[in-house]
Amino acid sequence: MSFFPASLENLIDKFAALPGIGRKSAQRLAFYLLSQSEDEAKSFAEAIIEAKSSVHCCKVCQNLTEGELCQICASDRRDRSIICVVSEPRDVLSIERGREYNGTYHVLHGALSPMSHIGPEDIKIKELLVRISQEDVEEVIMATNPDTEGEATAMYISRLLKPFNIKVTRLAYGIPVGSNLEFADDATLSRAIMGRTEI
Repeated sequence: MSFFPASLENLIDKFAALPGIGRKSAQRLAFYLLSQSEDEAKSFAEAIIEAKSSVHCCKVCQNLTEGELCQICASDRRDRSIICVVSEPRDVLSIERGREYNGTYHVLHGALSPMSHIGPEDIKIKELLVRISQEDVEEVIMATNPDTEGEATAMYISRLLKPFNIKVTRLAYGIPVGSNLEFADDATLSRAIMGRTEI
C-alpha cells in the first residue's frame, strides 16, 4: 500500500531507476523537487528535455556534443596521431583532468559483456576501425576499465588493429599515488610489478 499520491510515486520510481540512486535517495530528490517553485521545477524539466534533444555523438570520436564535432575534435592543438579509447564519455573527463594527454579520443559507449549480451556490434568499434583506416594514426591507447569487460574489450580491439600496423598500448595500472603497499590487493600489486618502469 502506497502512502503517497500516484504522481509522486511515479516521480520517485523515475529517480529510483537512475544508477546509484536507492529508494530513500529517490524519495529525498522527489520531495526536494516538490518543494521548489513551479518555475524552478519547469526549468529542471526543460533542462532534461533540452539535453536529451540537443546532445548527440560527435561524428569523429563519438563523444557527447551539441555540434557536429566535440571541442576536442574541433581543436587544432590536439595530436591526431594518438587515439585514446575509453568506454564512456565520463572517462574523457577523467583523463582530461590530469592535463597530461594531448591526443584525441574514441568513446565506445560500453564494453564487451557476453553476460549482459553486449557484443562488438553494440558498441562503437566499427566507427573506430573506419576512423583508423582514414586517419594517419600512429598509436591507440586502450584506456578501458581494468575489469573483466574492460580487459576483454581491450584485447578484442587490439587484435582487430593488428592489420593496421600501428602501436597499441594499454594504460599502466598499479599502486595509487599516496597509498601504502599494505592496503593494496594482490591483483593491484601483481599489475604494479608487471608494469614497473626504469628510474
